[in-house]
Amino acid sequence: MKLEEVLKKNSEKVKIAGKEVKILAVNKELELAEQFNVGPRAIQIKSLELDILPARYLRNYGTTGISGQLKLLKAKVGIVGAGGLGGFLIELLTRMGVGELVVLDKDIFEDNNLNRQIFSRENNLGRSKVGAAAQRVKTVNSGVLFSGVKVELREKNGIDFFAGCEVVCDALDNLSSRLLLQEISRKLKIPMVHGAIGGYCGQVMTIFPGDRGLEEIYPIHQEKIPDKFSEEELGNPSATPAMVAAWQAQEVVKIILGEGELIRNRMLFFDARLGLVEMIRFDGT
Repeated sequence: MKLEEVLKKNSEKVKIAGKEVKILAVNKELELAEQFNVGPRAIQIKSLELDILPARYLRNYGTTGISGQLKLLKAKVGIVGAGGLGGFLIELLTRMGVGELVVLDKDIFEDNNLNRQIFSRENNLGRSKVGAAAQRVKTVNSGVLFSGVKVELREKNGIDFFAGCEVVCDALDNLSSRLLLQEISRKLKIPMVHGAIGGYCGQVMTIFPGDRGLEEIYPIHQEKIPDKFSEEELGNPSATPAMVAAWQAQEVVKIILGEGELIRNRMLFFDARLGLVEMIRFDGT
C-alpha cells in the first residue's frame, strides 16, 4: 500500500471551531516513518499535502491552518546562540514545527547558566550547548532537522552555514558578534531578528537587508565601543530571556508565513519591573 493511502487510512476526523479536520496521531506518525523508512518530517509534510494535520500541531491550526503549517515545516531558520535566548528560541520553533534549524554556539554549560537556560541541567555542566539542543529537539519533535556546530561565528562559516535560510536569529550576548551576524544576513539577503536583554528589560527588532538596523540603537561609530552593555551590569534573570525569545519566535513565524506586521524600522522595548512596553520608531514618526 502506498504512503498516501496509509496516511489517509490512519487519519481520524476531529472538529475544531465547528470545522471538521483530519489529523494524524503522533504514534502513527512515528510508526509510519519507521515502516516506510523515511524521516518523521517527510511524514508530516506528506500528511499536510493531503490535508491531514499532524495532531502535534492541532493547537497551531487556528493561526497557521494547514497551508501555513506546511510553510513552517519546509522552512529553514538559522540561530546564533543556544543559551538564554537561543535555547528558548529553539524550543519554541521546534514546537511550532519549523522544519529545519541550523545553530551555531561555541560555548559549554557553566554553573551560572542554570538560572535561565532551558537546556542547562546539573548533569550536563561542561558539555556543549548545541549538543544539548540537538538532544532536546529530537525528543520534542523528531520531524525537525537540527544542525548544530560548536564553533565561534565568523564571516565565512556564517555565510556557508546559513545559506538557504529564510531568516537568521540573533541570540548573542555581545555587540561585535551581533554586527557580524547583521553583515552576514545582509550578504545572504535575508532578515535578521535581533533580541537582547538586560535585567528586567528586553528589546526585539527585525532587520531586513537595506535597513539601518543595529546602527539605530548602538553607538557603533564611536572610537571605543563596549562589546557588552546592560547584560552584565543588570544581570540575566530567568524570565527576561524567555520573554524576548517569545517575541523573536513570533517574528520568525510571521516572516515565514508572510503575515502580520513585523517589528521593522522600530524596536519593541519592555521593562518588566515597571510593566512597561513601548515601540520605538526609527522613521521619525
